[in-house]
Amino acid sequence: MKRLKNHQARENWIAKTLRALPDGSSLLDVGAGECAYKPFCSHLDYLAQDIAEYDGTGDGSGLHTGKWDTSKLDFVCDLYDIPEDREFDTVFCSEVLEHVIDPVRAVEKMARLTKPGGQVIITAPFNSITHFAPYHYCTGFSQYFYRLHFERLGFEIVELTANGGYFDVMDQELGRVSRTRRQFGAWIPEPVTFILMQLARLNARLLAAFDGDRMARRSSELQCMGWFVVARKKG
Repeated sequence: MKRLKNHQARENWIAKTLRALPDGSSLLDVGAGECAYKPFCSHLDYLAQDIAEYDGTGDGSGLHTGKWDTSKLDFVCDLYDIPEDREFDTVFCSEVLEHVIDPVRAVEKMARLTKPGGQVIITAPFNSITHFAPYHYCTGFSQYFYRLHFERLGFEIVELTANGGYFDVMDQELGRVSRTRRQFGAWIPEPVTFILMQLARLNARLLAAFDGDRMARRSSELQCMGWFVVARKKG
């Protein structure tokens, strides 16, 4: 079986979750950016919002996309300024919470935009390295963040799924070492770095293989790539 990486595992889960939403129901894509998930929402009443300040290059620090096209958005505003004259069956927010100034306030805003009986769907990293700087304000969120805030806001957690576990995170980050070495000028020669890191990654992958299913790793209680969340509003 092909080994799923962080991004692909997340894409698979999002595609399955969005395609399962009822035909004709309304969805607000919060922080939609390039509207990458709109193709999974052709059966929905889809609207996309973003502040549209990131341009792909940012301040040059950390990781960047190079290009970033926000021309497909339905409306441009800060998340906190989204009009509340309409409620949605689903509020969807993927890999955005680490880029907002106040994540708790952001969750509260999404809760108000959700109809009674509707749901909020969120993905965000458990921890993350600097990306999209300077718009990178939080490194990540644990399952306890979602449990605390959604429950106090009158939501029921329907799904809380970990994306991989500790060993998957180690595999991913070891895979960045050669690139980081080139970027920041570590003195160890590239061939030595490559060989050492490949051996370490093989060890991490072997340990991951004995750590349960990809989406139910035992070590996810310690660390994972991120959490996939579905919370339903009571009422």
